[in-house]
Amino acid sequence: MNEASKVSQPEAVDERPEPVSTTTPARKRQIDDSDLEPQPKRARLTREKLTRKNLATFNKMGKKKDSDPTDDSKSTRTTSTTTSGFAVKARKNGILDPFDSKPPKNLEDIRKQYAKSRATASPPESVYEYYASRVEGAGTEATMVFEVGGKLLKEYDDKGYKREFNRAFTNFPKNAGFNDGLSAPRPDFVEGLEMKGYLPFPVDTHVPGATLYKDDPRSITLPHVAGEWKGPTGDIREARMQSAYDGAALVHGRTQALAYMGKEDPPGHAAITTFTTDGTNLNLYAHYAAPLEENKDILEYHQYPISSTNIKDTYQGYKEGRKSLRNLQGHAKDRSYDLKSQLKEHWKHSRNKPPPVEGVYPPDVEPPPHIIDGYEDASPHVQREEAEDEEDDYEIVQPTTHRESSRHSKSSHYHHSSQHSSKSHHSSKSSHHPSPRSSKSHHSSSETSHKESSRHAPSSESHKRKASQTSSHGSSHSSSRYESKRKGY
Repeated sequence: MNEASKVSQPEAVDERPEPVSTTTPARKRQIDDSDLEPQPKRARLTREKLTRKNLATFNKMGKKKDSDPTDDSKSTRTTSTTTSGFAVKARKNGILDPFDSKPPKNLEDIRKQYAKSRATASPPESVYEYYASRVEGAGTEATMVFEVGGKLLKEYDDKGYKREFNRAFTNFPKNAGFNDGLSAPRPDFVEGLEMKGYLPFPVDTHVPGATLYKDDPRSITLPHVAGEWKGPTGDIREARMQSAYDGAALVHGRTQALAYMGKEDPPGHAAITTFTTDGTNLNLYAHYAAPLEENKDILEYHQYPISSTNIKDTYQGYKEGRKSLRNLQGHAKDRSYDLKSQLKEHWKHSRNKPPPVEGVYPPDVEPPPHIIDGYEDASPHVQREEAEDEEDDYEIVQPTTHRESSRHSKSSHYHHSSQHSSKSHHSSKSSHHPSPRSSKSHHSSSETSHKESSRHAPSSESHKRKASQTSSHGSSHSSSRYESKRKGY
């Protein structure tokens, strides 16, 4: 029995495919409507294909992140402001350090503006002493930012004017020239208006680089001041280079905003300012862009020193530095509000301006030379020739006098008419009382000469034929009047 059971087991296995074979014709009838493979196997293969496809897609995405300079992820191949090689790349992009920069043309005005006395009184010496002790004991850059910022920077009550600390410009356009191959600017301090303050003007869609942060309706927009700090062990030269990069970004944003309105700053004038400090020295810089002398299509971003003050070692230095920094903030705030007003007014004016009407030009716009009396003279030479021909046609329509109708027909008509006139005059001299027969012959000869002149006129031009017909009608009317006079006589 065991052997029989062992033999029967394979037979049972052999019988199982038979029902499958009976259903094979039914599956064949569905060949045109479905796949040849059974559904479970097809589903398994589909999952395998999708898995391979997804893996390939993921691999491609990973490679793209490594090479795409516009990606915001940390794997992009851009140089950070704190890594080696940043200064070299920045210089290649046209960002100059203070030693290579040229002074702006409004440098003296800026210095006077920042040196002005403030309406509020200077802090007492005890505040300075507290500040000096805090700076001396600061161990990190973050501590320096908190201590220095809290004692030197002014805080504004404007709800729509705010500051940000150590936040990258995530919405700034990539590869704008000055930032090619560099990571987004990330100043320790930036201050400006919120984007919602520009509404209803959509500043983020009309001005590239206006809003600093992506997906933030309260993003700082078109700021005019930024700052960099360094701790007790930091390199102030690195802060200066970072400040040059920050200033170039702010200059770029302002330039784009003015270009939207068809404006620009006066050449060589600085409207953006930055500062650097390590708690001991406070350095202010003016920023502007100017074309390269050898190639006007390439911009260079200048960073020129405004002032440098020791704010830790003396009470007087602390007061001077604090005053200049707060004046800088106020000046940047005024420029931000002024630029916002200009942009909103320009946008409002452009929306309310009626659409241009074809053929109607503003007073300050001169129409093209081929536009005459409200229509476009597409073929001025052809129309002038036709106009001259029409004038010739109208000149010959003279029912009472004999004038030239054209260069050829008029001369022929005049020749025959002159002969007839001379004969008539001679006949009148020979007889003072013309008989009806002589009058009749005179009229007949006049008609004959006029018909001959009509035959001499060119027949190739339609307007010439029209002129001849008009002249013939005029002559017939003249003959009718002559006949009526003869009968009356």
